[in-house]
Amino acid sequence: MTFDIVKVRADFPILTREVNGKPLVYLDNGASAQKPQVVIDAITQAYSHEYSNVHRGLHYLSNLATEKYEAVRGTIARFLGVSDERQIVMNSGTTEGINTVAYGWAMPRMEAGDEIILSVMEHHANIVPWHFLRERLGVKLVWVDVDANGDLDPDKVLGAITDRTRLIAVTHLSNVLGTVVDVKSICDGARERGVPVLVDGSQAAVHMPVNVEEIGCDFYAITGHKLYGPSGSGAIYIHRDRMAEMQPFMGGGDMIREVSKDAVTYNDPPMKFEAGTPGIVQMIGLGVALDYMMGLGMENIAAHERHLRDYARDRLDGLNWLNVQGRSVGKAAIFSFTLEGAAHAHDISTILDKKGVAVRAGQHCTGPLMEHLGLAATCRASFGLYNTTEEVDALVDALELCHKLLA
Repeated sequence: MTFDIVKVRADFPILTREVNGKPLVYLDNGASAQKPQVVIDAITQAYSHEYSNVHRGLHYLSNLATEKYEAVRGTIARFLGVSDERQIVMNSGTTEGINTVAYGWAMPRMEAGDEIILSVMEHHANIVPWHFLRERLGVKLVWVDVDANGDLDPDKVLGAITDRTRLIAVTHLSNVLGTVVDVKSICDGARERGVPVLVDGSQAAVHMPVNVEEIGCDFYAITGHKLYGPSGSGAIYIHRDRMAEMQPFMGGGDMIREVSKDAVTYNDPPMKFEAGTPGIVQMIGLGVALDYMMGLGMENIAAHERHLRDYARDRLDGLNWLNVQGRSVGKAAIFSFTLEGAAHAHDISTILDKKGVAVRAGQHCTGPLMEHLGLAATCRASFGLYNTTEEVDALVDALELCHKLLA
């Protein structure tokens, strides 16, 4: 199908509004994406006419909610290229997914001196849970740097493996540099050495087709609110072999078969790892969002965003006073930058906002990467499927105003 940007933008009601008297130019998609009307309608429909708790009821509304909720598991599996939907654990997002692995898989099988390999680009959600194991078990975190362009060499990751390596945890796409990591090469090499790999797919799954079975990873986490779905929704793919090795992270309803005073019998995976009343409507909304993206075509979305990336790179490179972090040739349409001189990222962001341009300013939950780059903070313009080249021009115009005011 043809990717019609005019029709796509019409699907997102918030894009018609103004901010500070200017048309909204929303370039904060790396933090959270806007929602299409079909997702908003699905949420309204669920709460207005179809809401009930799932799994435990026998009445009509409970059965309807359960049917719609459980159908999302299959949608996520199709979206990620997973042949068996029972390997999909639904949750509130990547943070919960990685913590589930840290507590349910890693903590019971690691001890002092064991090693976890991380890249310096990781988001805090893929760092802090491993620090818990460092603090509580004495696990060692092994860091692999990126090169001057922001690329991560798979051979360097694999070269960091020792006989104490128990896990590699790596992002698929940097939320700051836009770098796309060759996770398949990492997974192929790690498998030969018997080392499982967790991939943080929070950013990558938004911008490109993903097939986790082709990648060959053991865990792959996604977050719904970046995928044009509701906040509080997400999932993690867990290979069946790793599921068999896991203990439950949280205890409560749904993850059990029987409970007595003296014993508990757990449910089968994936329910074993889904305790309590879930985000029912959030997950229904996520399913609609993923259907929307697949309807547009992930290859079409990727091609559109590559065009935006190339156009933005050319325009930003024309600003000789702008420092862009991350020069990977195949990067995503994510641009982090600073201005020459003493201009703070927060000041830049505030001026851009006055022109209706929404960007993110700060460390982007990547403290080790900021330290590696020698920066306190950056501004980040992150593009999505509804952005246009005209919005790139609006960003450049606003940056020129910043330079005039702050230089």
